[in-house]
Amino acid sequence: CSLQAGLAVLLKAERLFHSSYHSQAVHIRPICRGLHWFAQLPCDGFTVAAYLFLVQDASCLAVSWELRQTLTVVFDFFSSGQGKKDWSLFKMFSRTLTDTCPLASQSKVYVDISPKNKEKELLEVSPPPTSVHEAVVQGDKKTYAVYDLLSPSLFNTSRSLNVQLKWKRPQDSSEMPIPTLYAQRYVGGYGLQTGEICTLIYNTHPYRAFPVILLETVPWYLRLYVHTLAIITKGKENKPS
Repeated sequence: CSLQAGLAVLLKAERLFHSSYHSQAVHIRPICRGLHWFAQLPCDGFTVAAYLFLVQDASCLAVSWELRQTLTVVFDFFSSGQGKKDWSLFKMFSRTLTDTCPLASQSKVYVDISPKNKEKELLEVSPPPTSVHEAVVQGDKKTYAVYDLLSPSLFNTSRSLNVQLKWKRPQDSSEMPIPTLYAQRYVGGYGLQTGEICTLIYNTHPYRAFPVILLETVPWYLRLYVHTLAIITKGKENKPS
């Protein structure tokens, strides 16, 4: 469908590449044919994923390839919208969803509407979603409004879908939760002798450990020496695997 229908209609280059963060990825892996299973967890920000599903066989006599393409974009409307966190698809992409791609077996939009306090509902999403999905993400229960573009009733009332999220009242900055996992990075020193890259990864979960894959983009003016790599956890040095 290219940019004619489906979620790809929103992929307007000048809007995506002027966002606060964008990341494109292509994942290719060999899998066995036979059993057909699929699980997807929506994540924060805006993610479009296109999947080529291949079945799996227990004996693994035949191998196929799975291709997964993802695009992750983060918009910061709080700083650009005079402190307002309201957003909509049209505000982000200058476009709305008008139709689904006929070739797609799945085409859904997830909106995180998880309340931070059950007594204080702050979020209001419109139009009403086709369904609500609950999942546990990093130990926290999340609630998502789901818009199924394949649902016949979704485009009956309107020719376009413009998902909007509004805050019922201004949110106190002190109520913002601390992420379970977050990271900081800075470059220190100078020259090849004392220059260094420091990456700090924090896990605020009270008891759970998480596996972490760290991908570093090294500045062009720094040369890395692997023998100087040091990993320190709680003041103790760990040897990298």
